[in-house]
Amino acid sequence: MSTFIENVHIKDGEYTKIIYVMIREQRYTECIKVLLNLLDSYPNSRPCLSLLAHCYFYTQDFMAAAQCYEKLIQLCPQENLYKLYYAQSLHQACMYPEAWTICSSIINQSNLEFKVKKLQAAIKYGQEDMIAAKNLVDQCPADDVDTEINLGCLLYKEEKYEQALKKFSNALQIAGFKPHLSYNVALCYFKLKEYAASLKHIATIIEHGIREHPELSVGMATEGIEVRSVGNTLTLHETALTEAFNLKAAIEYQLQNYDAAKEALTDMPPRSEEELDAVTLHNQALINMDTKPSEGFEKLQFLLQQNPFPPETFANLLLLYCKYQYYDLAADILAENVHLTYKYLTPYLYDFLDALITQQTSPEEAYRKFDDLANKHTEALRKATKQVQEARLNHDDNAVKKAVNDYEEALDRYVPVLMAQAKIYWDLENYTQVEKIFKKSVEFCNDNDVWKLNVAHTLFMQENKFKDSTRFYEPIVKKKYDSILDVSAIVLANLCVSYIMTSQNAEAEELMKKIEKEEEAVSFEDQDKKLFHLCIVNLVIGTLYCSKGNFEFGISRVMKSLEPYNKKLGTDTWFYAKRCFLSLLEQLAKQLVVLKDSTLQECIQFLEHCEVYGKDIMTVIDQPFDVQDMLNISPQGKRTVVYEARYLKALFLKLQMS
Repeated sequence: MSTFIENVHIKDGEYTKIIYVMIREQRYTECIKVLLNLLDSYPNSRPCLSLLAHCYFYTQDFMAAAQCYEKLIQLCPQENLYKLYYAQSLHQACMYPEAWTICSSIINQSNLEFKVKKLQAAIKYGQEDMIAAKNLVDQCPADDVDTEINLGCLLYKEEKYEQALKKFSNALQIAGFKPHLSYNVALCYFKLKEYAASLKHIATIIEHGIREHPELSVGMATEGIEVRSVGNTLTLHETALTEAFNLKAAIEYQLQNYDAAKEALTDMPPRSEEELDAVTLHNQALINMDTKPSEGFEKLQFLLQQNPFPPETFANLLLLYCKYQYYDLAADILAENVHLTYKYLTPYLYDFLDALITQQTSPEEAYRKFDDLANKHTEALRKATKQVQEARLNHDDNAVKKAVNDYEEALDRYVPVLMAQAKIYWDLENYTQVEKIFKKSVEFCNDNDVWKLNVAHTLFMQENKFKDSTRFYEPIVKKKYDSILDVSAIVLANLCVSYIMTSQNAEAEELMKKIEKEEEAVSFEDQDKKLFHLCIVNLVIGTLYCSKGNFEFGISRVMKSLEPYNKKLGTDTWFYAKRCFLSLLEQLAKQLVVLKDSTLQECIQFLEHCEVYGKDIMTVIDQPFDVQDMLNISPQGKRTVVYEARYLKALFLKLQMS
């Protein structure tokens, strides 16, 4: 290639032929380098500028493409086609006013008239001026399939998903299979909560992409195969694979199949992080937030500075700040982005976030705000209940379906308010008052899993209602008994404790055997996978006995819970184990308990094992956001299990010698 660049004096037809071969093979990056070198010698070459603009456009560098077309217009001011392409590049770069100005300058030509109208409609759509966009679409030929698609997009924007679905389905029948059109259909089904139908269309897009373009390496990253980035090529765009995998991840996330959601994101064609689109970056942040919170916040903050960004970014960043108790940061984001508040937050969500933030300085005022919100939601729920009943009396299936969806959406808004309100008393350890709050909501939430789970936790914490907590925990566990590791470990642990405290030892033993059997089956398939369910159950039981003063049995249970250490020792498990050892040390120092020498020696041996396997395990995972807090943190070496285990062992040896 270097020889070719150095010999630009060869016949025009020959170098043009080479460039066209590169474009046909979609080697756009290489082609851009060649064309830039040629333009050094021929700065006003129309063919070079035109081809360079084409390459920039299909590598999604729309600003660079726009600059090329701008220069072409200066060279050929009467060429309307260059103006159209210039306007398209500006539109793709979200420079809507500039794109509109260029469109207005295009002299009417019969062959470009409707292309200009379509582009103008897209510009107004991007500016969210739906009335102007609709007027422009109506001026396009009714028998054009693009008109049908555009009408579907307008209906989708108006949240008329059923009507939009009809338009897209009709267009799909006329035009045949087109990945982006199938994606639009899948998206409408997603909004209608018909996930099975949506996944069916997504599967078709993915199968077609794999069959037609194996070079895109679909699924390779999930299988652990190292593959290079496929880049943001025209082929990738045309397959709609990125959009399909993102939508699949969203569906799995909604269904709480979090592992499947993560897999959907890793299945998509591999790209380097700087090549990722905004939606993929947003979804990666959201889905991996539990394991990589710092990275997730960084991505969401980055997206918020881009124009445009996924509409959900603003609300999700605020909610996640509140979830991780960074209330000051949430308040700062709200104060700094007042213009986004009105655009991206519903009144309900704004009031909810306002109450959450208020809770940090005035719990009483926050409770009042939550109470006002809860009353509004209960009214909406009663109204929705009445609509469901009326629709059923009229035997109108569509009306019933819509009324049920409305009720479920109202309930989804009510439950977080209820939980936030209850948490105010939970933090005060006033579990009786929490129970009273939940009793008020039994009318609507009786079948809601989140409500049942929190009622179970509330009853469990009162320590005299283990039988009642069992009644709430059992249905949650039995629902997923055949895949018991999908149940939260703390739920299983609390249920076991409830069984033990109500003299149902056989049931507790049976449940623990079931967990052990499931973990063994998973370990057989993946020997390196860490599983903590049985470990946490034993930790909770051990902690219970320690809290009751039976350290002999409790500590032995805690030590057993972390075997084998290479699979069970982790940041969280160590945190709960060391609490029991610290409690034991305190009781021994005060001479309130006496421990057998053999048990004391077992404790020392256990801590020695933790030294061996805890070298690379941190006791603090996430760095705080505040720089001052970071300065106050102990040195890196003191935040490992090995350091803390040695320190505890030294304390036990000191007691042993005294």
